[in-house]
Amino acid sequence: MRSHSLRRLSAPARGSRGFTLVEILVVVVIIGVLSAGFVLSLSLAGGRDNELQKESTRLFDLMNYAREQSELQTREYGIIFQDDSYEFVSYDMRTQQWRSIFEDDILRLRHLPYGLDVKLKVETRPVVLKKPENAKDKTPQVMIFSSGDTSQFEVTLERDGGLRYVTINEDDKGVLVKNDMVDTALQDQRN
Repeated sequence: MRSHSLRRLSAPARGSRGFTLVEILVVVVIIGVLSAGFVLSLSLAGGRDNELQKESTRLFDLMNYAREQSELQTREYGIIFQDDSYEFVSYDMRTQQWRSIFEDDILRLRHLPYGLDVKLKVETRPVVLKKPENAKDKTPQVMIFSSGDTSQFEVTLERDGGLRYVTINEDDKGVLVKNDMVDTALQDQRN
């Protein structure tokens, strides 16, 4: 009688069935996907755009680096902007032409991540950014002179048509300034 009663206690009751490992894993994956989407939407909706911040900081740092190099090497540099990329170039006195900078990989052609665009103003006038008809034409829109001075410019990196943007320009003392990110959706909500 004892072995019969032990068997009843250890045997699962009929009709009560637990979850399988596959069912538990499916639920965990669904929860993970939902929470990742929630965190991503909060970071973008909350005004934080890490990719835009990272790219604007990179451009700002590269522009300062190019200014230092132009002064150290006493040669002119420039920046060619296109709607999805930018490239630093230097003026070759021997050939009397602008050329890509191959000897310094830091100043290579940079493509912007998907969703980011560039807007440019030179001397307060908007510049239409398009690929040059002649691929060898490396004439920059923004000049960095051997003295470290730059031509008057304002470059804006923006997300999705201006929803968020960061502007880089030169102040009245000749210092490059990277302005804080502006989120137009948050500004509209406040007004």
